[in-house]
Amino acid sequence: MSVFEKIFGTHSDHEIRHIMPLVRKIESLRESMQALSDAELRAKTAEYKERLAAGETLDDLLPEAYATVREAAKRTLGMEHFEVQLIGGIILHQGRIAEMRTGEGKTLVATLPAYLNALEGKGVHVVTVNDYLASRDAEWMGQVHEFLGLTVGCVLQSMEPDQRREMYNRDITYITNNELGFDYLRDNMVIYKEQLVQRGLHYAIIDEVDSVLIDEARTPLIISGQSGKSTKIYEVCDVLARQLRRGQASGEVTKMSAIMGEEITETGDFIVNEKDKLVTLTEQGVHKVEQFFHIENLSDAENLEIQHNINLALRAHNLMFRDQDYVVQNDQVLIVDDFTGRIMPGRRYSDGLHQAIEAKEHVNVKQESKTLATITFQNFFNKFEKKAGMTGTALTEEEEFRDIYGMDVITIPTNVPVARKDLDDAVFKTKKEKYMAVVEAVREAHAKQQPVLVGTITIEVSELVSRLLSRAGIPHNVLNAKFHEREAEIVAQAGQAGAVTIATNMAGRGTDIKLDDVARAAGGLKIVGTERHEARRIDNQLRGRSGRQGDPGESKFYISLEDDLMRLFGSERLISMFETLKVPEGEQIEHKMLSSVIERAQKKIESNNFGIRKNLLEYDRVNNEQREIIYEERRRVLDGENLRDQMFRMMAEVVDRKVDMCLNDDTDASEWDLDELNQSLLPIIPLAPVTAERIEGLRQKEVKQLLKEEAAKLYEAKEAEFGDDDKMRELERVVLLRVVDQRWMNHIDDMEQLRQGIGLMAYAQHDPKVEYRIVGFQMFEEMSQMIQEETLRLIYHVRVEQKVERQEVAKPMHTNKDDSVAQKPVVRKDRKVYPNDPCPCGSGKKYKNCCGRKG
Repeated sequence: MSVFEKIFGTHSDHEIRHIMPLVRKIESLRESMQALSDAELRAKTAEYKERLAAGETLDDLLPEAYATVREAAKRTLGMEHFEVQLIGGIILHQGRIAEMRTGEGKTLVATLPAYLNALEGKGVHVVTVNDYLASRDAEWMGQVHEFLGLTVGCVLQSMEPDQRREMYNRDITYITNNELGFDYLRDNMVIYKEQLVQRGLHYAIIDEVDSVLIDEARTPLIISGQSGKSTKIYEVCDVLARQLRRGQASGEVTKMSAIMGEEITETGDFIVNEKDKLVTLTEQGVHKVEQFFHIENLSDAENLEIQHNINLALRAHNLMFRDQDYVVQNDQVLIVDDFTGRIMPGRRYSDGLHQAIEAKEHVNVKQESKTLATITFQNFFNKFEKKAGMTGTALTEEEEFRDIYGMDVITIPTNVPVARKDLDDAVFKTKKEKYMAVVEAVREAHAKQQPVLVGTITIEVSELVSRLLSRAGIPHNVLNAKFHEREAEIVAQAGQAGAVTIATNMAGRGTDIKLDDVARAAGGLKIVGTERHEARRIDNQLRGRSGRQGDPGESKFYISLEDDLMRLFGSERLISMFETLKVPEGEQIEHKMLSSVIERAQKKIESNNFGIRKNLLEYDRVNNEQREIIYEERRRVLDGENLRDQMFRMMAEVVDRKVDMCLNDDTDASEWDLDELNQSLLPIIPLAPVTAERIEGLRQKEVKQLLKEEAAKLYEAKEAEFGDDDKMRELERVVLLRVVDQRWMNHIDDMEQLRQGIGLMAYAQHDPKVEYRIVGFQMFEEMSQMIQEETLRLIYHVRVEQKVERQEVAKPMHTNKDDSVAQKPVVRKDRKVYPNDPCPCGSGKKYKNCCGRKG
């Protein structure tokens, strides 16, 4: 703590002092709320809505609304908000992050701002990290809102679009961050307004906000479709990768070492750089690949695909580990989130890495996917008019929350002082000694009936510790991504006397471990960490499982010099110093420098990961600006806007562009390239050919005016062909939607290719991000021009007898089947008629078998 903070208090202290008068006001209303009957308390909701409509603000209503929710929670759940929970609720309403310790009742806190903001009728999203928590909280906390007359919904992964739409239309919707983001992307791929499931993005309360906005922000949300590429190359490269031998380099290959001409000797066929997650072929390895594929030079442009795929196969074998980075279930490779320890269904590694892992594990290799829609969590959540978050661990990332999301972190004091003892780390020379010490610590605690939670980073380590405990005869439960179905049951029992639970990081989120009396007397929950995580927050979450609401408890981490964190990021000098000390096997190493080395290593990785996320965001900002334009264009079509004026604008811009390209007032009219003008313009707008005789004596501006007038007459003639104005307007919408979708999907793919190659600009002393923005803007301009030209070409050339219907240009994979897509409505003047509807002519037959068949 700085001297300034000691004198004046922290930012959080200052903010809480500022909030306290509001808290006192809420507490002063307690007796008047208690005096109301259930019906009178419920009637408060209608009263607040009327007052809002009459001009009062949410801030005006806050004290009364919060007092109402507090009383409703007491009557329905038997739980009354503590003072610190009221403070948390006010912070959330202000659109900030409330950092509250584990066990302080964050779930109950969310009911306050959710109720207040739902009074506006625009919808509130309460975002959690998994389906289990979303359905639990909707059912549990939903009782408070339903008692007060609000509707509560919950969106789960298994739901169909119609169910989702109904849930989103409720006052308060509980949902996971993934489902919320994917529904946003899917909504921007639908072809009829009736297929949209979401309404506006008004207010989001994000539970475990650091997990959602920081940990998961490294990978964007992607909806993919299949590309037609063969998967055989992955299997062939996997065969070769198994034959290649891992080697070592005498030094690190860097730009500086290359410039200085340093000689670096390499052994084996390839070198693995674990720190930067890279694999590179040695000269000997390149030779073996060339022999295997019967090619002369692996570096030739036509061999880039082989080079890329052999690199992927080597990464799959040497940097991606089963039961750590992914699990194999039901002939599928499923990614495990390294921060939450949970399986991420529907997510796939991009750029062919997922296929390389599938080939390695001998499961069905799925076709490489093509990106149809994508967005980062940063850009998605910044679309909300207001957002707030709560978590037990956010302060270490406050800079990122402020810079990227515009949210500051306020630390809320605990209701009861924390009684948990956080002991110094125990450091051992080898992993074997460390695990022996872990088993011994568990044995000691178990003998005195003290419950133990053993925290591991990977599934593989959780299973190793399980085997060691079984061998020692200690009964225990294992909670990891493979057994996540039993999560609630295992966590509920983890605080019972004598319980031993081994868990990956997934046990650190959203679930409280409650102690029985015997466990409390034995010293409370003992936390045993088997290694330090890359992020200090995750370690703090594990510690926070113990010592809730003033309960006793203790935590201790067991570390070895062979752990990845120490091996890759620790101080080499310090580690070699311990190597030279002849520490007896099994003896703990104690040194004051160790704690600072570990913290420095964690800070180094946190800074690295922040860099990755910021980099991703800076690139996606370019895409986001473009995405906003395209999605706005789509929404106009879905809303059924009249696009006639836009078509005439497109027409004028295409004529201007083509004429500017071929005719110039600065040159003599005899030198104008009329052939090129005809070749570029007439396939789009079928005008009479432009000849020297037709434009004799005209200047460039007058030629443009002539061609625009002729194009407008042609368009009006096309409208007359249709006879029905509504049909022509729907044709414009159908064509524009189809062209925009096709071109946008190709553009996303092109932008991804550009991003992968733009890093090379650094070698030419250009900032890759600036270049990406410039080139990306040029590509977007070109795409916009292509959309104009293709839309006009299709409309001018459409025949009246053609049946024009909206179509999806690509089928997304990993999405729920939408039955409404199959029934495309036919637009009539009075209303939309679906194929299976009764025919409007009154025949009693289905429309498709009657007038619909006649067209």
